[in-house]
Order: sequence, then C-alpha cells, then structure tokens
Amino acid sequence: MLFVITSAWLWRRRPAYSGRWEAARLSPLILTVLIAGLAFSTPREIAFSRLLPAAPALAAAMWPVLPTMLLGAFCLLLMIVLSFFHTDLGTQYTSAAIIAVTLAAAYGSHVRLQREEMLFQVRLVADAAQKVLLRPLPRRIEGVEVESLYLAAQEQARIGGDFYEAIGTPHGVRLLIGDVRGKGLSAVGAASAVISSFREAAYDEPDLRGIIHRLETTVTRHSAAFPVHDQPEHFATALLAEIPHGGGRLRLLNCGHPPPLISDCGRIRVLEPTISSPPLNLAELIGDRYWVDDVAFAPGEQLLLYTDGVSEARDHTGRFFPLPDWMRRQDLEHPRELLDQLHRDLLRHSGGRLDDDIAALALRRPVAQDRGVVGAGG
Repeated sequence: MLFVITSAWLWRRRPAYSGRWEAARLSPLILTVLIAGLAFSTPREIAFSRLLPAAPALAAAMWPVLPTMLLGAFCLLLMIVLSFFHTDLGTQYTSAAIIAVTLAAAYGSHVRLQREEMLFQVRLVADAAQKVLLRPLPRRIEGVEVESLYLAAQEQARIGGDFYEAIGTPHGVRLLIGDVRGKGLSAVGAASAVISSFREAAYDEPDLRGIIHRLETTVTRHSAAFPVHDQPEHFATALLAEIPHGGGRLRLLNCGHPPPLISDCGRIRVLEPTISSPPLNLAELIGDRYWVDDVAFAPGEQLLLYTDGVSEARDHTGRFFPLPDWMRRQDLEHPRELLDQLHRDLLRHSGGRLDDDIAALALRRPVAQDRGVVGAGG
C-alpha cells in the first residue's frame, strides 16, 4: 500500500526529469522491499533488518519531507512485524536507529528542498537575464535570414561572456559577435555593456569605425569600475559586420576575433582581416587603428560568425574542431539547419562536454533576394 501511495504521489509531483531519473527516485522503495524480503526469508543470524535505516537515508537525497517520513514509519512497522517472527533481533536498537535516521533524513530533505528552490529562482533570474542580454533574433532582417546559437559550458551558469546581436538599421543589417575574456559576473556585465552600446551606436554611426570607437569607450569605462589590478584582464574580442541595403557586399571589422566563414556549394572562404585591429580595451596598448574589409556576399551564400568556443572545442585527444572542413561538407540551405548540425557535431566531437561558452550566428541571402527587400526589422 505504501508503495502504491508513494509512487502515485511522486508521479503527480515529478518534474521534467528523464526516465532514468524517474526510476532512480523509486530506489528507496525498492531498497525497502529488498531488505524486507531478505529479512523475512533468511535466518535470524544474518539480520538483514539492521539495514532498514538505509532506506529513509536514501530517500532524503531525492524525496520531499513527508514521503521520507512515511517511508521511515513503514520501515519501523516492518521492524515491529519482524520481531514477532524472529526473536532476539535487537528490535529496540534497530527501531531507535530507524527513528533517528528518519528524523535526520527529514531535516536533510527539508534543507535540500530549500536549496533546490533557491537554485530554481536563481536560474529563473539567469534565464531572464539571458533573454535581455541575448534576446531572440528575428528570423529575417531586411531580406537576410538570421539564426543564432548559444551554448553555455556549464548548464547551471546559463549566461557567460559570449555575446551577439543583429539589427536592421538605416545603414543596412549590422551584426556583432564577441567574447569577453574571463568568466563570472564581471564577464557578463562587460558583455551586457557592449551589447547595449552596440544597439544604440548601430543606428547612429554611419561607419563601422564609429561603432567600434563607441564600444571601445564603453568597455574602458566598464573596466574602470573594477580594481586596478583586475583591469588588464578586462578586454573583449569583437567582430562587426554590415550588409548594406541592396546586398552583394559584406563589410567586416575584426578586433582580434576568429575569422568568419562564407560557404557556397562546398566552397569555403575564410575571411581573415587584411590588417588586424586591436581587441576592445587594448587600443591604448597596441594602437587604435581599425581596418574595414569589403568582401562579396552573393545570394545563396551562408555566412557563419562564431566565438572561439567553436573553433577551439577539443576531442579526447586534444584535437580542435575542424570548422572549415566541417563547413565544407555541409549541404544545408537554411541557417537553422546549419546551426543545429553544428550543435550536434560539436557535442559529438567534445564527448558531450564543452570547455568554453559557444555563440554563433548564421546568415543567408536567399537567391530570390538579390536586391534589398525590406522585411522584418530588428
């Protein structure tokens, strides 16, 4: 009866866990039944009944307080029933142990649930922060198909220092992708500051150099809020891209970021910068010369922007993910398909474990959109 009641209660209250975890949640009941069966079917000298306190102790790790206490009460009842069949079992000592362990397990379950609730609330805040920091992008901006991918190296972290944005502006579609050095709240704060600055500057500045100067100022001011000994750690790589109205061309300003790729029917172009530009917040150290490259971007071609978490993902032998070769093998027409396949292959390459956050943007100019056709704005 207890098995049926508790199983039904757990089934009604279950969260969205996998089937394996659902089976594990029944393990305290299974352990209780196993110990009881052995205790009734084996000689008194073996005394399997002394293992009954283990059941409520195990339940505390995965059950709420009330089911844990019910299981402890059931184990106590089993011990009393056993004492009628087998004498000299030390019933009073085992019963005292069951009571003590059950009370401790109930308290442990209460503490665990409080911590789980706190973690749940923190994750809700992190999810809300991520939606503000990396808001969902429209699937089409001024005739250009746009899709995004973000993977946190640690699922519990939710957000990190990688960032991206895509906006339709009077100057064309403007894109930003970057990576703040470091992790934790300081990296998230710097990424948020950069994105907020870009969202404003992308509309105002007629040239990509004007945008990057604004971002440089933003990161410098943000870094100044931290202790002096931490300031050299605060810099970010960034890549600005612009697809002007009318299409056909792509302007790039690369500030120490991995080069984007353009794919067309198995042909790959790696868009290395002609002249390197300094990462954000390092202009005072290595100069503030910024170079804008202008390359062809024809209808039907796909553009992939990514952070170094993609190109530097390692397998068990330490080999980097072969991104250009992987891109050359893809024959996917839509950016969403490309990023979904990239997601699967990155996890397969790294054995399901990522060492760094990953962000990527995939864009495509449809073949029928040779001229600038105004679609959904950003």
